[in-house]
Amino acid sequence: MKRLLTILLLAAGTLHLAHAADEVRIGFQKGGGLALMMKNQGTLERVLAPRGVSVKWIEFPAGPQMLEALNAGSVDIGSTGAPPPIFSQAAGADLVYVAAEPPPVTSEAIIVKADSPIRTVAGLRGKKVAFQRGSGSHLLLVAALEKAGLGMRDVQAIYLAPSEARAAFEAGAIDAWVVWDPYLAAAQHVYRPRVIADRSGLLPAYGFYLASRKLVQRAPATLSLVLEQFAATGQWANTHQKEMIAMMAPQVGVPKEVIATWLARAHAGTMPVSPEVAASQQKVADLLYREKIIPRPVTIAGHVWTWKRAGE
Repeated sequence: MKRLLTILLLAAGTLHLAHAADEVRIGFQKGGGLALMMKNQGTLERVLAPRGVSVKWIEFPAGPQMLEALNAGSVDIGSTGAPPPIFSQAAGADLVYVAAEPPPVTSEAIIVKADSPIRTVAGLRGKKVAFQRGSGSHLLLVAALEKAGLGMRDVQAIYLAPSEARAAFEAGAIDAWVVWDPYLAAAQHVYRPRVIADRSGLLPAYGFYLASRKLVQRAPATLSLVLEQFAATGQWANTHQKEMIAMMAPQVGVPKEVIATWLARAHAGTMPVSPEVAASQQKVADLLYREKIIPRPVTIAGHVWTWKRAGE
């Protein structure tokens, strides 16, 4: 832990915070690993306080709700999966992609009950499938259906937040559930469901840190420092899973074995949004428009801020 703090403080010393914001409001999702860890440890506060910048943490149930707050001006920065910012852009939001995380593969999946007759994505035709609209799970379902020669028109879409979808899944009110960790890990430990698809073999979907254009323009050095802390925390978390499990289990409110399952298939790696990453996100936007999930085309170019990491 001392080593982590040393890394954070050294990173802070390399950045000059001219025109710093008085407060940075960071949105995070329930169960958000890195953000939750940083919030509990107070590492970001200790780095920003000497520069007259305070930190406010705001929890959301999922990415779409967080980006609504970002667009409304009540949040400055937050992290989500690939689809939420595209949905926000399609609705007219002026947000900025400021960093990325490696795309998940097995930490998001389409599941059915163990005794369900559904064994493939093709078997979802005509079935009730629950997911959070505008989330990474929405994209997973669209991409998996396309690969199986189907479209969203071929299933009964049930838009539910994770907690509501879990209740519906348990009650048998839906045929399938598309969800991400830690909700997925929790469901697997309780229900032992069958996974009929995850992101294996599908279009990569990076995670993203999104910021308001106001923050990017007013306090780019502050933003860089925040991202440096996420990057340093992620490096530490990748090699200290026992400590992460002990910290997160009581905070997230699930057993330690659930957190262990989640972290075993997750890998943090906060990085700048490269042209390759931006191109991948454009493919996601094009897929959602092609499938008529969003009402108009979305362009990623012009919404990317180039984060210059310390030492580069």
